[in-house]
Amino acid sequence: MTAPPNLDAFDRAILSILQKDNTTPQRAIGERVNLSAPAVQRRIRRMEEHGVIRANVALVDPAKIGHPITIFVEVEVESERAELIDAAKRGFAEVPEVQQCYYVTGEADFILFVTVATMADYEALTRRLFFANNNVKRFRTFVAMDRVKVGLEVPVG
Repeated sequence: MTAPPNLDAFDRAILSILQKDNTTPQRAIGERVNLSAPAVQRRIRRMEEHGVIRANVALVDPAKIGHPITIFVEVEVESERAELIDAAKRGFAEVPEVQQCYYVTGEADFILFVTVATMADYEALTRRLFFANNNVKRFRTFVAMDRVKVGLEVPVG
């Protein structure tokens, strides 16, 4: 990957539109930001090549596909040796139920966002991820009662 591009007002306006709906036709984007469709296409391609746009995905409502339970988990590890932290990162990243994983500062070492169908599924997950891992010292579970705001939009202004 090359150095990130300098993003001008057009790029930021395009990103704002795409973050709300990445299926917006380039012609419609061009009309909204006052550029031609080919110019929009070139800018999008450049931002993809530079990693500014990492993926084009569909956001799925977990409850509507049978995963109504959202859980946040603080994980504290025994040892913070680099190879053990790297192994934990890889292990958490491989698990489909783990929607997001952050390596953080503070008391916890990791924060995980998890979706599951049932609490029995979560218990099985804890056995695999935490109890079977000798480097996990402890974990704390927070069950979400309501999804007040969920999004991935990054402010581009």
